[in-house]
Amino acid sequence: MDLEKLSERKVIRDPIHGYINIEYKVIWEAIDTKEFQRLRRIRQLGGDFQVYPSAEHTRFTHSLGVYEIVRRMVAEIKSLQSEVSEYDKIAVMLAGLLHDIGHGPFSHAFEHVTSHNHEDYTAKIILGNTEINKVLTKVSKKLARDVVDIIQHNHKNDILNQIVSAQLDADRMDYLLRDSYYSATSYGQFDLERTLRTLRVREHQDGKKYLVTKESGIHSVEDYIMARYQMYWQVYFHPVARSYEAVFIKFFERLKDIYKENKKYFYDLVAIVPFLENTEVTEEEYYRLDEGTIMYYCNLIQDKDDVIAKDLARRLLNRDLFEYVDYTEETYNKLKEKLESEKIDPKYYLVVDNIETSPYSPYKGQKIFIEKKNGEIVELEKASTIVNAITKGEVKKEGTIFYPKL
Repeated sequence: MDLEKLSERKVIRDPIHGYINIEYKVIWEAIDTKEFQRLRRIRQLGGDFQVYPSAEHTRFTHSLGVYEIVRRMVAEIKSLQSEVSEYDKIAVMLAGLLHDIGHGPFSHAFEHVTSHNHEDYTAKIILGNTEINKVLTKVSKKLARDVVDIIQHNHKNDILNQIVSAQLDADRMDYLLRDSYYSATSYGQFDLERTLRTLRVREHQDGKKYLVTKESGIHSVEDYIMARYQMYWQVYFHPVARSYEAVFIKFFERLKDIYKENKKYFYDLVAIVPFLENTEVTEEEYYRLDEGTIMYYCNLIQDKDDVIAKDLARRLLNRDLFEYVDYTEETYNKLKEKLESEKIDPKYYLVVDNIETSPYSPYKGQKIFIEKKNGEIVELEKASTIVNAITKGEVKKEGTIFYPKL
């Protein structure tokens, strides 16, 4: 097993962490693979750049940031160091680095229209006939599998899973700070340094080991919880961003319908064809499709003869987005009738979007644990009066109708 270090530590400047520090050769080589470099061409925030013009940052920089937080965790948390070997450290750092390598263009809107789950394609790329797989396999034949197991939360050492994917993990900590910075908002800010300084590995009453926060760090965790809540409603769920994604979804649905009837339409749109056929896409086909390719195709489609596809492509290129109102059945029916009376097809021009979220709702059995001064390990909501109050509150829900200006 070759856990070779670089002859000297490499650093990459970063506005969130100051520097991204790299000392292992396999990390450096993984960054240079074409599959990881593709993330430069995938925006981090889907349609939010239509609302916050500076939110042009990419999955590439976010992935580097997640890696850096993971690196700091395994290097700085003493109780964690005794739980992991040097090989484990490399595997979990790679998991942080590569966790988003399977993301498609325009974030989760792409998954909605293609049924290609980014987590599935992350695993496929890491395990498949790819540059990234060759880099990992040079170190160990089992490294790629171990990295995927961590990303999928299936690794036998559950501490490694928790570092990358839990309620208080490196992924969320980076994207809150990074997305807040690049959207020029303050909603996602919390004290990362204090959060990391107060993390410990402790055994719970259930016999399992968890990453927990010392009671003295509870206020930074409360800030983190509220930052997450505010970012979802003020940035991630912003109605204008969702309007852009609604147009994208309908644009892609129209292309699928055209493909069923007229495959010649796509003679110069070849990179998108595999995603219209509802079949499994190869790693190479996935690699070739990015946001730049889709926007170029939007330009080409404006010169083609399908009126609906031309219009939706124009809307994406020129930010002529759908209007939006709160959902009621009466409003929906009125809008549908109005569109039909003006010969506008509701199938492509009427979208209902329902969202809901709460500041802190444990998922898949995962919780944030607090170590009290007497050594007792308790759930966050039992240690924090603030979190206890909000977990008992109503989940915020929002239904929205998107439609073209009439």
